[in-house]
Amino acid sequence: MDKGLVPLVAHDVVVLMDTTYWGRDFGVVVLMDSSDSRVLWFKFIYRKERLDDYREGLDYLKASGMEVRAVVSDGFTGMREMLRGTPYQLCQFHQMQRIRQLLTNRPKLPASVELKKIASALATTDKERFRAMLEDWHARWKDFLKERTVTENGKSFFTHRRTRSAYYSLKTHLDVLFTYQGFPDGAVPNTNNALESLNSSIKTKLRNHRGLSVKRRELLIANLLRLYNPCRQRPYQ
Repeated sequence: MDKGLVPLVAHDVVVLMDTTYWGRDFGVVVLMDSSDSRVLWFKFIYRKERLDDYREGLDYLKASGMEVRAVVSDGFTGMREMLRGTPYQLCQFHQMQRIRQLLTNRPKLPASVELKKIASALATTDKERFRAMLEDWHARWKDFLKERTVTENGKSFFTHRRTRSAYYSLKTHLDVLFTYQGFPDGAVPNTNNALESLNSSIKTKLRNHRGLSVKRRELLIANLLRLYNPCRQRPYQ
């Protein structure tokens, strides 16, 4: 078993996409309907995720007559280009995770403290205000970002690499961090947290069934995905 083809009834859909892993070489790619958190398609993989995995899922939805109004996903490399022509919302939760990884929860450098505070405003501001805050920060700290450290062998590197990476991550993704604001309230979520909730639920259940063979583990996960129904209304059969 490597795919989960779910019977669908054609309708407009905003798709949440993500991959969750158990170990390094086993995972499942999931596409979910943001309106009711029902799973639309899934695929088991035995390697790292690829753009083609997501493309395959989206092609299945379109072949089933579904109109993909927008996609919410993490910042997987190449995702924006693959989705060209389809509105794409980068999950703000994943973006904040990246910023925390780079700056830590309690940064000490004043520039990092300010940048983390700006990033924390993602969910409570709009694109133009966020851009203005980011540009103001950069104007004040651009020389700081250019500082270099020279090693004993004469090689050099940017001294504040993590702060620099955090800034450029926000700047690079700016155009896809606020896509949801171009739709009616609630039509497109700014995170794929509903999908994260599903992944967490499955992992909890699997911890209660340790020792399963790979095939039985796949069967359990597939059944959980197909039966997952947090809402009463079912748009497909």
